[in-house]
Amino acid sequence: MVTLKKDHEIQIMKQAGRVVADVLRLLEELIRPGVDTLSLDRAAEDLIRRSGGIPATKGYRVPGIATAYPASLCTSINDEVVHGIPRSDLILEEGDIISVDVVVGVGRYYGDAARTYGVGAISEERQRLLQVTHDSLHRALAVVRGGATLGDVGYAVESYIKPRGFGLVRDYAGHGIGRHMHEPPQIPNYGKPGRGMVLKPGMTLAIEPMVMAGEERVVTKPDGWTVVTADGSDAAHFEKTVLVTPEGAEILTPWE
Repeated sequence: MVTLKKDHEIQIMKQAGRVVADVLRLLEELIRPGVDTLSLDRAAEDLIRRSGGIPATKGYRVPGIATAYPASLCTSINDEVVHGIPRSDLILEEGDIISVDVVVGVGRYYGDAARTYGVGAISEERQRLLQVTHDSLHRALAVVRGGATLGDVGYAVESYIKPRGFGLVRDYAGHGIGRHMHEPPQIPNYGKPGRGMVLKPGMTLAIEPMVMAGEERVVTKPDGWTVVTADGSDAAHFEKTVLVTPEGAEILTPWE
């Protein structure tokens, strides 16, 4: 069931969102060639806990996956789309791209955002992938308001991505968020204008385009978590948590 948030709930979600934003800004300073992803995870968890939050993905369980997710961040490198697991032996190299997804809980409410970073100097092709994915998120956010539909949101992403020669991840989607990390509705990054659920003021949504440089097919690694492009092409991921208002989308994870 989709829930409309009351003002006191929104205020707590804003607290969680500010911690999420602080983590993503910290990582901008830390991500560089030679850094391992486990050290990024430890720095993020330290900041989250010092800020009064909890790293919501740590220990998170999903039916069908034998092990709980072990880390505070999802760190997905190059062809990894989402849910990459931080490790001490995963060392960032010049020219890599890394997508980082962070979810923070504060007072039983959640904030969720993601960003893809370049490691050092990256290729023009990778820079274009990041820019187009980032821009598609803002295209989606621009149509969010009371009275818009989920189809409007998905179409805003799809109609921007596809003409530019990129593929969309269709197996994963954005989602509602609030008292739970994942709530209804699902928010696909494709759709038809005017179709689907009508957005209402008070909804809180995590909108997250996931874009691939190659074909639109993904597979999951044997760890049960890490999702990669089937053809080995690069992927990028940008996400923000927003509050639906009559006038538009209020950003609850203001990392920019």
